[in-house]
Amino acid sequence: MILTPRVLVVGDIMTDISARIEGPIAVGSDRRARIIQRHGGAAATQAIWLARAGVAVDFVGRVSAADHAAESEALSREGVTPHLVADFKLATGRLIAIVDPSGERSFLTDRGANDALEAADIPDALIEGADHIALSGYSFLAPAPREAARGVIARAAGRPVSVDPASAEFLREIGAAEFLAWTAGAAMLFPNAEEAAVLAGTDDPAAQGARLGALYPLVVIKRGALGCEAWAGAEHWHVAASGAEAVDTTGAGDAFVAGFLAARLKGEGIEQSLRCAVAAGSTAVRFEGGRPPVDTPGGADR
Repeated sequence: MILTPRVLVVGDIMTDISARIEGPIAVGSDRRARIIQRHGGAAATQAIWLARAGVAVDFVGRVSAADHAAESEALSREGVTPHLVADFKLATGRLIAIVDPSGERSFLTDRGANDALEAADIPDALIEGADHIALSGYSFLAPAPREAARGVIARAAGRPVSVDPASAEFLREIGAAEFLAWTAGAAMLFPNAEEAAVLAGTDDPAAQGARLGALYPLVVIKRGALGCEAWAGAEHWHVAASGAEAVDTTGAGDAFVAGFLAARLKGEGIEQSLRCAVAAGSTAVRFEGGRPPVDTPGGADR
């Protein structure tokens, strides 16, 4: 057990534009929607949930020079220590989240400065000072951040590294075999059900666990309303979902991973860590946006 664990989170930070639509998109016409702009990014969101769970967090990412001060302040306000690199050529990444009436979200993504993250942006001291390193799967999409992320795994020197694949569609684009090769050496993998199907090459849950469990010491699969599962070698765990009514599922997976990591680093077993992860993810779906609002236990933003 580590009383105050320190986690280094490396990955994407975005400006999120969330459009909660009242019904199906009317192609070529109009549909009413509630539209809000917020700070976002899967890795940055995960970092905030970790901080709210009592973990000391360092975050490394890349933003437009024009946004550097505001993004750094937003992370600091949440209890995260920012190590942002100012990019003088590229804009901060931007994402449009289209949220349907069921709470399901679909993303349109402009990676912006995230795709310029490089190894030199991640100091050795941050890696050496971490008890755990969390990498966003988005970091493996473009050459520069991919090499930076792979370098972190190589430089981890025995420190556990986790990877959240982040996007099934992007996994299909780059290829499952490539992603699995690039993330070799990671200690934990956190795919959702669709990502697990792409990476394992099967829709069968047991086969997914067996195939991915042969490649990573711990695999945790997020299955939404069906709960979650974990595999560590021959051991298998399943925890049911909470049944929370979803307002917006944006950021739920990031909260889930943060809940699991925080519990595990504080000495909890895998089953209890899964329960903490489900609780965090269930909290995240109850409000709009990925980063939790000020009055939400376990997180704050806005």
